[in-house]
Amino acid sequence: MAQQNQATYAPNFMEKLKQFVRTRGADYLLDKNISSIGIGYKCVDGKRSREVVIQFTVETKVQPEVLPSLGTILIPGAIVVDGQEVPTDVLERSFQASFLVVDERVSNPRKIHLDPIVPGISVSHHQLSAGTLGCIVYGRTDGTPYVLSNWHILQGPLGQLGDTIVQPGPHDDNRIERNRLGRLVRSHLGAAGDCAIASIETRNFDASVFELDVVPNQLGEPELGDTVVKSGRTSGVTHGIVTRVHTMAKINYGFPIGEQSIGGFEISLDPDHAPTVGELSQAGDSGSIWLFKTPEGQPSPILAGLHFAGESSGSPEQYALACYPRSVFEKLDISLVPPQHALPPELGFNPAFLGPAVAVPKLSTDQQLDAVLLGGSEIIPYTHFSLAMSKSRRFAYWVAWNIDGGNLKKITRKNLSFALDPRLPAEYQVGDSLYASNRLDRGHIARRADLIWGTMAEAQQANKDSFFFTNITPQMDNFNQSSQGGIWGKLEDAVFEQTEVDHLKVSVIGGPVFRTDDQVFRGVAIPREFYKILAYVEAGTLKVRAFLLTQNLNDLSFLNLDAFKVYQVSLTELEQRAGFTLSDLLKNADDFALEVRGMLAPVERQPLSSLSDIQW
Repeated sequence: MAQQNQATYAPNFMEKLKQFVRTRGADYLLDKNISSIGIGYKCVDGKRSREVVIQFTVETKVQPEVLPSLGTILIPGAIVVDGQEVPTDVLERSFQASFLVVDERVSNPRKIHLDPIVPGISVSHHQLSAGTLGCIVYGRTDGTPYVLSNWHILQGPLGQLGDTIVQPGPHDDNRIERNRLGRLVRSHLGAAGDCAIASIETRNFDASVFELDVVPNQLGEPELGDTVVKSGRTSGVTHGIVTRVHTMAKINYGFPIGEQSIGGFEISLDPDHAPTVGELSQAGDSGSIWLFKTPEGQPSPILAGLHFAGESSGSPEQYALACYPRSVFEKLDISLVPPQHALPPELGFNPAFLGPAVAVPKLSTDQQLDAVLLGGSEIIPYTHFSLAMSKSRRFAYWVAWNIDGGNLKKITRKNLSFALDPRLPAEYQVGDSLYASNRLDRGHIARRADLIWGTMAEAQQANKDSFFFTNITPQMDNFNQSSQGGIWGKLEDAVFEQTEVDHLKVSVIGGPVFRTDDQVFRGVAIPREFYKILAYVEAGTLKVRAFLLTQNLNDLSFLNLDAFKVYQVSLTELEQRAGFTLSDLLKNADDFALEVRGMLAPVERQPLSSLSDIQW
């Protein structure tokens, strides 16, 4: 941030001081009375001068003759750094991680279950108490959204990767299952900081910081005298001034971790903005972020640091410690903004592709709770298609795709392999292990040939995207060579061949039907029914047709070729089987619904024997 007066030192000498603290600071912290070492302005009679010094804080400040009884030594009046003598300063001060909380009776919107979640609210590991959700961050390579907080908030001494993270923390609401937010993904505790990230699996999110109304989008480098502001779970909005930089502090994290040396910078109370709670930082504020303030005194979108500790010596002055953002973001491999090469959401399924809106299915309440979220949304976009995933079944509830029949490309699938989507937790996807050494094929839901249209770049990307396991379900190796003449795989082509499709455009929704009695194979329940919904415009009128396929998987080692049957069904019948809801616009466009009204269930109706049996 803005350059401050650095006394008589050359500009590059501050970097040498920084290196001194990083390389020698931990040695000084071995002294049990020294609580931190950093670079700050010398304090004279309780006031800060403009003289930059190496500043120590100690648990107890006493006369030199008493030091041996405390098991400590005298800090020299000056230290030579790179041939230059630098004065020291000694202050009485200690720090503690701000994760311990006390009973409170006043209701606070920061401490309740929220959807969408926002930075500045309560969050915690499910076995800890409560801290603060700092901000929304993204995986540097894949753009996956996460919440950022401290190691001692999201993991703690006894936690491990994969553990459940809750919002709010158990101290604020101990209903763990109701409040589950996601899982611990990555963490770090050491010189680079006290930091961790967790996945967002059950909520939407808003990246705007609570009560500050700003979305962090840049990382900054704090300097002495910078003004900053944070929004914490307990203290709310508080304002501070950077008083020491490149600081190493000794923090006791309890058994079995003990004391750790954590790097960062120090913040003191801004006298021009006294906090309403009387404290710069309180228990439960750990994990909140400090933002730089603009020259006009408003919160900026520039991240100054990650708060991890508050002053604990009982001094009337207020101090806090924060990690440097660059160190944290490098350790956790995260960014404040998604990578530029992340998939643009507009390349997903386009409901307005045909003109009339072809809305994707609306999941039931139970299905919504079971859906995998990406960026807070159950709709996961790819090039020319989107889908919604089931966490419990690990297959798609539905896949919706657009086909531009007049703009299709011919692109080889050579050198393409099936892959897990790195944006989603691997635990919610079925990979290659299911398909090894048996007759199960990896069957596309959205056909690869349907997706490769548009510009060559779009078509090539769609070709790759079609091979994510999220678009795959297990199908028998003779799935489309049944006695029904492979009708299922030819339905999309039949629309173009047997109807006058306006503009050669079709939208399709398809996927498996999840049944409670689906057979389990290698720990995976194998769907034995599938559906497709074809929507197209003919002579200016929207038309919709639906189909159901049943697949007998009672015996995975042998399958009678007659086991596959394709039925034409109504959308209302399909809703009942699949559990989701389709839009009234689609159901009103389904003329077949009138034909089958009052008939028996679709599985008792005669199957299609050829494409000519379809009632278009």
